[in-house]
Amino acid sequence: MIIKLFKKIVKRNIPRWIVLLIDIYIVINTFILSYLVRFNFIFTFDTSKLLIQIPLVILAALVAFLLVGSYKGIIRHTGFKDSMNVTIASFLILAMLGVIVIINRYSAIQSNFTIPISILAIHFLLNVLALISSRYLFKEVYNYVMSGFGVQKKVIIYGAGEAGMLVYSILSEDKKNKTNVIAFIDDDKSKIGKKINGISVYESSKIDEEFISDKEVHEIIISIQNIRPSKLLELVDRLSKLPSKVKIVPPVQSWIDGTLNPKQIKAVKIEDLLGRAPISLNNPTLQKEFDHKVILVTGAAGSIGSEITRQISKFNVKNLILVDQAESDLYNLQQYLVHKQFSNVKAIVADVRNKNRMEGLIKKYQPAIIFHAAAYKHVPFMEENPNEAVNTNVVGTKIMVDLAIQYQVEKFVFISTDKAVNPTNIMGATKRIAEMYINCSNAKGITKFITTRFGNVLGSNGSVIPLFQSQIKRGGPITVTHKDITRYFMTIPEACQLVLEAGCMGNGGEIFVFDMGDSIKIFDLALNMIRLSGLKYPSEIDIKITGLRPGEKIYEELLASGENTTTTYNEKIMIAKVKKLDFDKTTRKIEQLVALNGNLNFEETVLKMKKIVPEFISNNSKYELLDS
Repeated sequence: MIIKLFKKIVKRNIPRWIVLLIDIYIVINTFILSYLVRFNFIFTFDTSKLLIQIPLVILAALVAFLLVGSYKGIIRHTGFKDSMNVTIASFLILAMLGVIVIINRYSAIQSNFTIPISILAIHFLLNVLALISSRYLFKEVYNYVMSGFGVQKKVIIYGAGEAGMLVYSILSEDKKNKTNVIAFIDDDKSKIGKKINGISVYESSKIDEEFISDKEVHEIIISIQNIRPSKLLELVDRLSKLPSKVKIVPPVQSWIDGTLNPKQIKAVKIEDLLGRAPISLNNPTLQKEFDHKVILVTGAAGSIGSEITRQISKFNVKNLILVDQAESDLYNLQQYLVHKQFSNVKAIVADVRNKNRMEGLIKKYQPAIIFHAAAYKHVPFMEENPNEAVNTNVVGTKIMVDLAIQYQVEKFVFISTDKAVNPTNIMGATKRIAEMYINCSNAKGITKFITTRFGNVLGSNGSVIPLFQSQIKRGGPITVTHKDITRYFMTIPEACQLVLEAGCMGNGGEIFVFDMGDSIKIFDLALNMIRLSGLKYPSEIDIKITGLRPGEKIYEELLASGENTTTTYNEKIMIAKVKKLDFDKTTRKIEQLVALNGNLNFEETVLKMKKIVPEFISNNSKYELLDS
């Protein structure tokens, strides 16, 4: 009851006048103590003079504290600045009393106000010590009372560098969470075996299941900035097997106002392992590229299209035209932009396969740049519906390309996929044919046609991450098509930032390939997701191998055979050196495919696609017969 009452009192800031009175009281006591220290705690000095001098000391202290304002600080947040303030105030007391003593010595009338210089020096030192100590003492009492008497959470910090020290400092001050840092882990041999703030630094090999159990460790916090994704993946893979939670400190760029908050230290998510450091869009060239221009985005309600839209909305565009046939998702995107007070937006329900509709929109709004993200992308679905894949991915793209040339659009940025490289499925083949048509159209008008090619994006519709998460929630099993299957991954924001950057630097005719990092084994990804969910494989969640789906590859490629890359000023963006095409011949074949597709003869359509893209070899599909 008493502790609860004290908590209520200390939660409120102590009135400043009380702090001022306490400080003056301390100064009086240190003055008396300085006499006792000077005379070896023997009362051989004249106490009557002392009583006359005390009011003078009180007056000097009052003036000093009022001038410096040392009583205004919040005591429970005492820091270096507060210590400096009371030191300055103590010096002012010394100076004022010293001046009075000097005047008294050289005046004609000697008075009892004189104070020995030794007393003044001792008083100054005692003031500094007592005033600072009292503040820190109250701070510690406050922290102790507010933290309560519950069991502290025991934590190990992985990383004894600057980031680790910062995390230690923040956790030590965060008394509400009752966190006790019991050890550091570091791979730097010069730190291993030493102590930092009295806490031992261990090498990572020493942290095993026995160590965690003996020390009763609740959490391991990874606090290493700029760590390679492969290294982080390896680290989490090992730590997640231990009987404690694994948390991670976010990158510096995501700290709130440059300051780390304890609430930002969260459990490791799979996105943390696969995502890379955020890319800054503070590029003056990008600002200039979009300034006061009309931008049209097709497939605007999709995963990629919506993120491109959100990022473009940060620039000073004249109008942002959003086109999609998915009305609900498009409405949600529009409302998001309205909430963000972006008014120059026009959301339009339309289908890129409808030439008259699209021509009307382009003619009306006259876009300077088109981002063409509209596409069907689900591999098994498109394997069953090749005519729809051709209709949207080829015919829809062809309509948009032809209209861009006709209405003299400045730039046309096409969103392609790594599945277009040596395609083994209909979806990838249609995207490759679209790439080819765009390449053939580049010299037909003033429009600069730019293609961007990248792999899977985390969190997109149909991505394995949300699929695995839902399977884990249901209790498993997680379904993986092949134990050796690998994929490249990139976060949606990163992919879209690179799309904007590539679109800005493109001069027309390029295929830009993004640095996707290392490919990830999907089976290992599933294992990590199980462990990060606090579950065990296979006793609690199993992984079921289902076999490759129609058209699915074991591994993806970003470059076709015979292709290589040249660098750009952005190390994450490269230009693919593609084989030269016979423009007239290729265009004629694609137009034949478009005409043939209307017959709804799937085998004829797929066979024609294989003639346009010779490297299109079906895999695990009924269309494998056409390859022979």
